[in-house]
Amino acid sequence: MTQRHLTPAPSAPTHPTSSTPAVALTDLTKSFRSKGATVRAVDGLNLQVEAGQVVAFLGPNGAGKTTTIDMLLGLTEPDSGTASVFGRNPRDAARAGRIAAVMQTGGLLDDFTVAETVSTIAALHGRTADIDEVMARADITDLGDRKVSRCSGGEQQRLKFALALLPDPDLIVLDEPTAGMDVESRRTFWAAMRADAERGRTVLFATHYLEEADSFADRIVMMAHGRVVADGSTAEIRARASSRVVSAVLDDDALPGLQRVFPDLRIVEHRGGRIYLSLADSDTLARHLLTSTRARDVEIAGRNLEDAFVALTADN
Repeated sequence: MTQRHLTPAPSAPTHPTSSTPAVALTDLTKSFRSKGATVRAVDGLNLQVEAGQVVAFLGPNGAGKTTTIDMLLGLTEPDSGTASVFGRNPRDAARAGRIAAVMQTGGLLDDFTVAETVSTIAALHGRTADIDEVMARADITDLGDRKVSRCSGGEQQRLKFALALLPDPDLIVLDEPTAGMDVESRRTFWAAMRADAERGRTVLFATHYLEEADSFADRIVMMAHGRVVADGSTAEIRARASSRVVSAVLDDDALPGLQRVFPDLRIVEHRGGRIYLSLADSDTLARHLLTSTRARDVEIAGRNLEDAFVALTADN
């Protein structure tokens, strides 16, 4: 597998922190007309992100993540509420180079080469002296003569990353940034993002790779039906997913007796010959299985981020 080297340049400047939030979304709403009906994509959303944080933005399809990001970038206007970036209107912040984005689709000209694309955007920002540096940081130097149309999905994402670095933004917004990248490229991409955050750059990213959020985010914000349903560290989000799961190899005919003893017992799933059970007092359940039933291979496991994601977004 080809090694990727997306590490930040040693000379990368430090981004100053500020008492002004990097992102402030207040009572944000946005609706669309669809098939004659009004769909509320974002419903009174409130969110504040401090400078230097790495924040993962999670939610099922239709949760309102993309619409929120579009309003944060100034690509669409909210119906009501306000969005600001370092105290500015998002469009003003973008013009000043304080915010940049790596979007999942669009934004590239197929007939341009990679080098032509970077050179054109660098000229718009007056940053032509930084071309070699950003291409090296995004590991696209050896792709300079290749047309964009001939680049793989992962290579195009790395090109977008280079373009986003050109204005040296204080806030970078990433929408599924590692889509199409191989495992090594994803790992090194996030190492670069973490290093940039340590220099004060704020990172807000939406992803479907829950392990990325688990590994790289300081904070996780979960959305469902246009609202924030959970906001906290990875550990706090897991804790909100309710009790731990007790699993065991257990005959089905033992379940009625268990449910009589524990009326709040919930059967999570059957998988691989095991039954997975949930109860607020998981220790008592495990002790009962071991001493009062013929259960075998009893295990207690904490919820992972995927469990939390399902639990917190399914009921909202």
